[in-house]
Amino acid sequence: MAKENSWDILNPYRGDFFQGEWPTIPESFALSAHLYPKQVAFTQFSPDEIHITYEEAKVQTARIASWLISNGLKKGDRVVLTGKNSPWWALAYLGTMEAGGVIVPLDVQMEIETAEKLISFVEARFLFADGDKHDVLGNKGSGVQHKVSLSQGMGTFITDLPQTQAQKNWDLGEDDLAAILFTSGTTGNEKGVMLTHKNFITDVWQACHPDFLVAEQKDVWYALLPLHHSYCMTAVFLEGICHGCEVVFAGGLSVGQMMKDLEKGKVTMMMGIPLLFNKILKGMMKQVRSKGLVAHVLVGVLMRFSGFVKTVFKVNIGKKLFGNLLLKKANLYNLKYLISGGGPLAPETFLRYQELGLDFVQGYGMTETAPISTLNPAHAFKTKSVGKVFPLLEMKIANPDEEGIGEVCIKGPTCCQGYWKNPEATEELFDDEGWLRTGDLGYLDKDNYLYLTGRSKNLIVTEGGKNVFPEEVEDHFQLFHQIEQIMIRGYVANQATRAEGIEAVIFPSKDHFDSLGIYETEMIHHDIIHSVKSVNKELLAYKRINRIRFSADALPMTSTRKIKRQVVEKNLANDSQETVEV
Repeated sequence: MAKENSWDILNPYRGDFFQGEWPTIPESFALSAHLYPKQVAFTQFSPDEIHITYEEAKVQTARIASWLISNGLKKGDRVVLTGKNSPWWALAYLGTMEAGGVIVPLDVQMEIETAEKLISFVEARFLFADGDKHDVLGNKGSGVQHKVSLSQGMGTFITDLPQTQAQKNWDLGEDDLAAILFTSGTTGNEKGVMLTHKNFITDVWQACHPDFLVAEQKDVWYALLPLHHSYCMTAVFLEGICHGCEVVFAGGLSVGQMMKDLEKGKVTMMMGIPLLFNKILKGMMKQVRSKGLVAHVLVGVLMRFSGFVKTVFKVNIGKKLFGNLLLKKANLYNLKYLISGGGPLAPETFLRYQELGLDFVQGYGMTETAPISTLNPAHAFKTKSVGKVFPLLEMKIANPDEEGIGEVCIKGPTCCQGYWKNPEATEELFDDEGWLRTGDLGYLDKDNYLYLTGRSKNLIVTEGGKNVFPEEVEDHFQLFHQIEQIMIRGYVANQATRAEGIEAVIFPSKDHFDSLGIYETEMIHHDIIHSVKSVNKELLAYKRINRIRFSADALPMTSTRKIKRQVVEKNLANDSQETVEV
């Protein structure tokens, strides 16, 4: 018997709460406020503890929308929003959309010059900003006419806006533009992705289809990663409000604060990036090792047994085995799902969490698809896959090679309209048949699960004509304690043929070596060289690392913790530091 679609729950409300096939974002929020008015919508524990119900949020949202309209906002006008994750960020977002505006969320850590350029580029007349950015952004010459603070005590605070009676005289539909999201990217060349209400809402409801994960109104979502990014915006914020759930905003990115938030908030849904989950796993395994060799071996055997039972019999015994020993101490016991995205996750990390009894869901997507396109369901996961294609999407592999690997292309309701005021890039994004070209390389299996092999632009071609994907090699190092960052790149090994060798740019983990009392550079490098050689033994000959370049400084990263490859490449071109042959 076919499973019901998660979005069938919307059917009774069509015609009353929304008119189209799909509700808009403000209509989705209004429906949740109608169904669960006393439910807490937004919570923050630090720096101040704040709880706002759906009923209270609806009143505040209406006030913000009315104020925007009374000050001249028209349907489709862009409103810039920049700030740390908070209930005030959420109210500014929803108030803007209620007024018919298009939200333009910017990274709060973005350089002032870049932010000012983007504010002018989208022709924004309204700006919501945290206190430290409120005073320096949107000043004379920027085009901004009205600024609202997301920090109390600085400027006009968002909840202190005057009450007005202005009403919008236009309708908002599912195909109207909802947001322009600037891709942080790894190249430093920001493009404004135009996403509609339908893009976001269809993505939300496909993610919680019974084939993937089950979201319920009683769930508590944790907004840890920056909300200006489509990943956290869709997979936590919008997912939470569409289901009438509570969303807990992180008090910071530190592991200590995160543990407090998870405990106090009784969080059931946590989304993160591979770097975070690797760190948590390393911490738990370090605790096990500290108990001695016998305990370490015993836990390892029990984890493998737990994984076997879960895979073969679909029974989760991990929480009973490791609940008191590990999960409760790490405040992970209450979690129903851990969701990973924003980058490739090592299959070993994925498997370890499953063995510990935590339902770990891995996804794949990009800002241009709102962003999730696949999820690896906890009940039917494939360790090396990034997940099964969403039910309303089509996916094809363009120009596959003899191994079936080609460019991943997507069609469906989550695909964006293109790039803001950039027709050339928009044309390049889609092929002649309307397929969105992701730039990612991979293949599909018979069950429509996607396997990624790398980015087409990062491809390394060796002397033997073999293709090597940097991400594939980097994945082998995700659980190495001694390496903080690694970037695999090609270098010209043969000037005549232009064939490439493989180099690892490595930034050692200071914390790891300090904990061992090792401070000598020579000893640190010797340890890492040994690690690289051990990984080389696991790799096919043509994928092995030929040389290492040690970085004295941390490699520049985006706000979602991806290495800015183009920036690193540029820096290396001006770097005379010696390399070490492996």
